[in-house]
Amino acid sequence: MTQTTAPAVAELLQSVVDTARAIFGAQASSVMLLDTAAGELAFEAVSGQGQEFLVGRRFPAGRGIAGWVAASGEPMVVDDLRESASFDRDIAESTGYVPDALMAAPLVRGDRVLGVLEVLDPSPQARSGLPELDLLGLFARQAAVALHVLTTHTPRPAPAPRDAPDAPDGPSRTELLRLLSEARRLLGE
Repeated sequence: MTQTTAPAVAELLQSVVDTARAIFGAQASSVMLLDTAAGELAFEAVSGQGQEFLVGRRFPAGRGIAGWVAASGEPMVVDDLRESASFDRDIAESTGYVPDALMAAPLVRGDRVLGVLEVLDPSPQARSGLPELDLLGLFARQAAVALHVLTTHTPRPAPAPRDAPDAPDGPSRTELLRLLSEARRLLGE
C-alpha cells in the first residue's frame, strides 16, 4: 500500500481486490481511491496482473472508464475494450497490462464516491449480464462502507486482559466483521 495508507485500510483493500478477482475469475482486480484535491485516482490495492508495481500510481480522475465510473457513480461492464470509446488505452499501456474486458463499480458512501473497484478480464460467465454487474456493485458498496468505518471511526482502545493476545479493536472491528459476514451471505458461502 502507499505510505499514507493505514495498515488496516491496506489489509481491507487487498482483501477486496483478492476476493473480487476470485469471485469473477478475473486476471486482475484493483481499487483506486479518489483524491479530489489532486483530481486523481490512485491505485491503492491490486491483485493479479500489475500487483508488483501499480500500487501508488496515479492518473487523472477524468480519464478512462474508471474516471467515468468515479464521475458518474454508476457501474460499467465492457466486453470488448477495443470497441470502447471510453477506454483509455494510453493509461492501460502505461500500467503494463492492457485488458480485453472489464467491469467497474464505484465505491460509494452516502452521496460521495470514494473510488472505483475494477475487475479486469473477468471470465466470460462472470460478465454475462446485469446480475453480475449488480453483484459487483453490491460488493463495491460493502467495501465502501467498510472503508468508511475504518477511516472515520477511531478505535477506542479498551484495556485488554493480560492473557488476551489480540483483543478486538472496538466498534470498527465489529462493524467490519459484520460487513464481511454480510458479503459472504450475498456470495452464498
